[in-house]
Amino acid sequence: MAEISHPPMEQLQDLEYCIDSNPPWPETVLLAFQNYILMLGTSAFIPALLVPAMGGTDGDKARVMQTLLFVAGIKTFLQSLFGTRLPAVVGGSFAYVVPIAYIINDSSLQRISNDHERFIHTMRAIQGALIVASSIQIILGYSQVWGLFSRFFSPLGMTPVVGLVGLGMFQRGFPQLGNCIEIGLPMLLLVIGLTQYLKHVRPFKDVPIFERFPILICVTFVWIYAIILTASGAYRGKPSHTQNSCRTDRANLISTAPWFKFPYPLQWGPPTFSVGHSFAMMSAVLVSMVESTAAYMAASRLAIATPPPAYVLSRGIGWQGIGVLLDGLFGTGTGSTVLVENVGLLGLTRVGSRRVVQVSAGFMIFFSTLGKFGAVFASIPVPIYAALHCVLFGLVAAVGLSFLQFTNMNSMRNLMITGLSLFLGISIPQFFVQYWDARHYGLVHTNAGWFNAFLNTVFMSPATVGLIIAVFMDNTVEVERSKKDRGMPWWVKFRTFRGDNRNEEFYTLPFNLNRFFPPT
Repeated sequence: MAEISHPPMEQLQDLEYCIDSNPPWPETVLLAFQNYILMLGTSAFIPALLVPAMGGTDGDKARVMQTLLFVAGIKTFLQSLFGTRLPAVVGGSFAYVVPIAYIINDSSLQRISNDHERFIHTMRAIQGALIVASSIQIILGYSQVWGLFSRFFSPLGMTPVVGLVGLGMFQRGFPQLGNCIEIGLPMLLLVIGLTQYLKHVRPFKDVPIFERFPILICVTFVWIYAIILTASGAYRGKPSHTQNSCRTDRANLISTAPWFKFPYPLQWGPPTFSVGHSFAMMSAVLVSMVESTAAYMAASRLAIATPPPAYVLSRGIGWQGIGVLLDGLFGTGTGSTVLVENVGLLGLTRVGSRRVVQVSAGFMIFFSTLGKFGAVFASIPVPIYAALHCVLFGLVAAVGLSFLQFTNMNSMRNLMITGLSLFLGISIPQFFVQYWDARHYGLVHTNAGWFNAFLNTVFMSPATVGLIIAVFMDNTVEVERSKKDRGMPWWVKFRTFRGDNRNEEFYTLPFNLNRFFPPT
């Protein structure tokens, strides 16, 4: 047999900057701003989806978006400094949409006739549910329970979970791009062209600007193109769905956003608490834990770090719980998770620097207080972001599949577990999604609304379904005979903080805090 030319490698070799190395400051600032522009897509889309259903106005939508950005900046900075310390952006999560829809349609809130009053009462109910549900992450994280559970992970078990956190986002890719093909398709082709075919072209000194700043370049050109189409009347007389997707002046964020507004805790009033609402919200907290764990695994690989040990994962989940608590206190309208698109950006730009993400957190906080400026960037049409998602989610999925290099894929056991968890991880959530309706609570439709929201949320998450199937089968089917086939000889040293000397370099807390919080 011919010699294998590409043996398994613990760390990616063709990245420019790892987690602890930093680009020059001008590059750092531009890369950080690029991260900020990318996460705006989610930060603008979630309020646009939920606030009108809550009874809010365009002004309320702009204010919620500002709050979401402000808190995202705080959470990202805390996570990168004291949590996992990985270069991961923490922002709003779509996993919370189902339980929030359940709260919005609560009969006690629907009876409120005044729209603004209903919006305020609904926001307070969401805040109360988030505050209570955050305790799940805080307890599971800081008690190290999540770390103990992570000891059941293996390269084989993590492959479908990380893969599905990217592949499971397919509805936010070409389906949204196709809503305005004349904007989305040029954006997709331009991103691929610059990052893959022109990446070695260096017009300015030694900086590969096309590979390093593809989002800034592509978004600028395609956004201007979209503005020209809008101003020239290209969409005059078109269906409202087309106009909402293509026009650059339909979001109404710029006109309604205040020039300056500083978000503060309890700005919507005191939260209200309901047992049913809290139980429903806990399902989204559990899902976001799974999705964030998968994103941390991908981020560690793209930042040339070791897979985060159990202790570090638990620490990150604990801080993420603090983030959900902040969501509840400030009233962001949703909970939080690690943004998969920003993880993909690490690989696209080949920069896994922690400092870049920390500076981007500063941009989130700064522009969230200057409402008009933030609203200008938030008015970028959704198909532009959808084109980016096609590339970035696919890249994260490929990172998940790269864990297979540490397993024996000539084993029928491994082929079965991988194939079944990937297929059902896409198929089952899609089955639940096609039956879900914000008014009818989806496939699970009992008299207990919180129970409906709980199960629908869990089974609408590809990564969660994939984890349930892959980890269960990997730990119950021929376990003793398959340790080497599962990749455990390589994986076992990353289970504990002391298992690999590199863990201390990547994950040690700053300011010598490890003296007070010794790792295990």
